Amino acid sequence: MFARIGRFAADHARAVLAVTLLVLAGAGALGFTAFGKLQAEGFTDPAAESTRAADLIDTRHGGSADLVFLVTAGTGTVDDPAAHRAGTDLTTRLAADPTFTGVTSYFQTGVPALRSDDGTQALIAAHLADEDAPVDEIAASYTGGTGAITVDLGGRAAVGQDVNEQVGRDLLVAESIAVPVILVLLVLVFGSVVAALLPLAIGGIAILGTFAELSVLGSLTDVSVFAVNLTTGLGLGLAIDYALLMVSRFREQLATGAGTRDAVIRTVETAGRTITFGAVTVAVALSALLLFPQYFLRSFAYAGIGVVLIAMLAALFVLPALLAVLGPRVNAGRLPWRKSAPTTVSSFWGRVARTAGRRPWLVGAPAVLVLVLAAAPLLRVDFGTPDDRVLPTTASSRIAGDALRDEFPGDASRAIQIVTTGPVGEADTAAYTQRLAAVPGVADVVPSAQGQRYAVVTEEESRSESAQRVVEDVRALPAPPGVQALVGGDAAVLLDSTGSITDRLPLALGLIALTTFVLLFLFTGSVLQPLRALVFNVLGLSATLGVMVLIFQDGALSWLLGFTPLPLDTSMLMLLFCIAFGLSMDYEVFVLSRIKEAHDRGLGNREAVVDGLSRTGRIVSMAAVLLAVSFFAFGTSGVSFIQMFGLGSGLAILIDATIIRGLLVPVGLRLLGDKAWWAPAPLRRLHERLGVSEAPAARHGRTRVSA
Repeated sequence: MFARIGRFAADHARAVLAVTLLVLAGAGALGFTAFGKLQAEGFTDPAAESTRAADLIDTRHGGSADLVFLVTAGTGTVDDPAAHRAGTDLTTRLAADPTFTGVTSYFQTGVPALRSDDGTQALIAAHLADEDAPVDEIAASYTGGTGAITVDLGGRAAVGQDVNEQVGRDLLVAESIAVPVILVLLVLVFGSVVAALLPLAIGGIAILGTFAELSVLGSLTDVSVFAVNLTTGLGLGLAIDYALLMVSRFREQLATGAGTRDAVIRTVETAGRTITFGAVTVAVALSALLLFPQYFLRSFAYAGIGVVLIAMLAALFVLPALLAVLGPRVNAGRLPWRKSAPTTVSSFWGRVARTAGRRPWLVGAPAVLVLVLAAAPLLRVDFGTPDDRVLPTTASSRIAGDALRDEFPGDASRAIQIVTTGPVGEADTAAYTQRLAAVPGVADVVPSAQGQRYAVVTEEESRSESAQRVVEDVRALPAPPGVQALVGGDAAVLLDSTGSITDRLPLALGLIALTTFVLLFLFTGSVLQPLRALVFNVLGLSATLGVMVLIFQDGALSWLLGFTPLPLDTSMLMLLFCIAFGLSMDYEVFVLSRIKEAHDRGLGNREAVVDGLSRTGRIVSMAAVLLAVSFFAFGTSGVSFIQMFGLGSGLAILIDATIIRGLLVPVGLRLLGDKAWWAPAPLRRLHERLGVSEAPAARHGRTRVSA
């Protein structure tokens, strides 16, 4: 099949490129409409009790406050005449604006909980009549300073708006850093300007194609805006991986004296197979995200699977067509100090593999120890959901959020919210209120006049473990007779979100492990190679996640990166695991394909490892550095969990390309010896029928080769 693809691309190169340009123009036009369709939320389970409680409050009880206007007196307190008059005027304007319902203001009610402890600030809470109301226009109309007061906008909707704007700015900054750096590195790696531009072309195709996919999906279902970050980082990174592998193979073929057409066919026949297997492995890992109910996670599956498959197709069809048109001119624009095209064979990685083969315990034990120590912080991981503290301290919603936490200890907006499915009598309301007040950790209970809503103010920070225990205790109480009591609020949302992920986690991990095992078995014909790969990958990923706990939860490097240490977002950890696992298996396929090719040529196990790693070590390490740059650029983000995603992904890639692929793979194969390629007789026969690796098959009268 791959030889046929190579022949098609070589024989119809100009037609393939012309069709690609037409498709790319349409994808670009459609893709740029995606940004107006993407959402900033999606962290909650739509079927969870806390979500149903919020929906019931919205539909029957006027809704919870979407926006909080933080009013700060210019001088003195908010009760001074000028400040109070300005606050009252603002309240009147908000109440008359049809954009809002349920406006509650200190300047109208005088409720002490809406006034800060020092009296310099006050709150006005409002519910949006339309959840799609333009928050940026609201902020432009009602925030800023008038002399008497200064107004900052906070609340759930404002946080979403600020995050959206921050992500848009961050994306431009990240790409403005990553693309020039990557281009310079590509020129150094490839040794020529023309060859260096090929990965960028493939990356552009993958990114624009995925933007078009997100635009279509955004019209049909909820899609998270954060999928854009994954699209750009992964699209550029995979393009670099695939182009490095393909161009290196093409150059090898040209160096043997093959003509351009034959070189293209042979390149696709070998490297194309490896690229396809690697892409399918990454896509399978990302497909596990579809199991989770949060559309934040599903959006990364939409974007990730799309960008992987589009990058794969571009590498299989468009890149060979470009190589067919360029031929030897792929080396044009050669650097002055490069006398010839750079070789892919690395004597350094060959020596590393040889040393690991001779002294496996001396090499392997320290490597494993380093990874275990790096993973140790995972033992103290805490989980949370994003709030305004993921934003810079200068963001308006962050300013409001900090004030609510520090200056309004009685603020009921962070209370546990309980809503009943029907009316409750006065006596039953009183009895239920007493039961709620007796729960340990509850400071106050405020029932509504109809007894259908209860604000349970706790003594705990709303996203803490102790607050979640209060939620569990409240849910354990019997509801008033004849109704169901739904418990919501920040603490309940965190408890439900974490639970929905952990409940599906075994299934997701089982799916990843099973499909990875099957794919690697089909690729190698061995049952031990997939097991070894899974163990090594989990070890490397655990080290990465441990470092993320140390940085983003414990606060190491917070002074440098400018974020607020917080419990780690469960959704982002699951995303990071799937991305890093998929890319790790991508590199596993790259390295293992060459080792197996050497083994199938008749080399002994140790010699095959040395040969395979010497031929792939440089490609994998260079690809890892380039891909890490594209992810590390997200470390400049002003949203802390985007920083964690970028730094975590980049670190996982570097750990995998060096410690795992460079050291532990040769150690593991040395310790396994010839058993590394073992499979029970029935599975060997199955692999002979279904396997897609290209081992020698003399009985078919032809030589099959691996990429």
